[in-house]
Amino acid sequence: MNRRVVVTGLGMVTPLGTGVRKNWEAACSGKSGIRTITKFDPSPFPCRIAGEARDFNSHDWLDKQQVRRLDIFIHFAMASARMAMQESGLKIDDSNRHRVGCLTGSGLGGLALLENYHKILLEKGPDRVSPFFIPGMIANMAPGQIAIEFGAKGPNMSIETACAASSHAVGESFRLIREGRADAMITGGSEAVVTPLAVAGFCSMRALSTRNDEPEKASRPFDLNRDGFVMGEGAGILILEEMDHAIQRGAGILAEVVGYGLSGDAYHMTAPEPEGGGAILCMSEAIRDSGLKPEEIDYINAHGTSTKLNDESEVRAIKSVFGEHARKLAVSSTKSMTGHLLGGAGGIEAIFAVLTIKEGTIPPTINYETPDPECDLDFVPNAARKAAVRTAMSNSFGFGGTNASLVFREFQEKR
Repeated sequence: MNRRVVVTGLGMVTPLGTGVRKNWEAACSGKSGIRTITKFDPSPFPCRIAGEARDFNSHDWLDKQQVRRLDIFIHFAMASARMAMQESGLKIDDSNRHRVGCLTGSGLGGLALLENYHKILLEKGPDRVSPFFIPGMIANMAPGQIAIEFGAKGPNMSIETACAASSHAVGESFRLIREGRADAMITGGSEAVVTPLAVAGFCSMRALSTRNDEPEKASRPFDLNRDGFVMGEGAGILILEEMDHAIQRGAGILAEVVGYGLSGDAYHMTAPEPEGGGAILCMSEAIRDSGLKPEEIDYINAHGTSTKLNDESEVRAIKSVFGEHARKLAVSSTKSMTGHLLGGAGGIEAIFAVLTIKEGTIPPTINYETPDPECDLDFVPNAARKAAVRTAMSNSFGFGGTNASLVFREFQEKR
């Protein structure tokens, strides 16, 4: 059917703060949310830093039973969904509840709850494991709880494609609406795995930055002296709607979703294909899907993890897809400020892409101090930039070689 799809609401929890405006102001100020880990004693670990959602209080958003029974990644998702629904003004009732769905992504689900109950099992025995353990940690409980909260009975599922999960969730929601299977979707992603087991796992892979004495400077995408990524936590939720549906109810439209691409590297468990073959296919497909030409893309919110292989591979892919236009593109990585939210990253970064269009400001890549000859694009270094951005792409690439790209456009009712 190829119906047009627009964004009408946003909600965020990140290491930069709780709420969209707080995040946007922090990002445009070039602030870092990376600090020494407080959730557990990090002293035995090579990496002792992360982006924690320090100002988030679950009790501000959920009742006591929900706080106790559900993993915090679900808390993040539900709080962000409430913010997004409030901004959107979307009302769900018997007239439309079967046409509104929920689709979110998460890379690891409720790992904190799993670790907690594993400890209880070992120390106190199986009888002390709560009957709410399993439903409190499974990844699809995020969209499940959001649907219960708002009474949305349309398509409901979760996507677990590592660090591309919430970009895939937004993309698949876009397709469901475009193809007429839903009129609105609550979508995005959430992650909360700043836990001992997760940090130990990534440390053993030597994937994390060990710049422990300068946490705020540890996440430095595309900089020559980057030494690994920094974990973050939080959620990003968007409300997508069919255009006429949004216009008829008088919704404020923030941007239009126009393209979605996805691909697989078929190369390695964790490393990207060095020449960026999967990313090239993914970005090319998103541009083709949008009906735009490569030279019409103004800005890319890059995957930009701050690891040597990922950053170099993404730069090569951008050069291949955009040719000479790659030198004119603004490319920045907001992970330099939020850290890497893994399965939640795509939702957060889609929101930053939408806000870049709406606000006419490009958030920077902070900590960009020493150019890497292999990464030689315009990374909007260290300071936000005022610019008229009509189109923005958001990239997400995950373990297993799974890739997703989204294209957003300034909304114009007639085009």
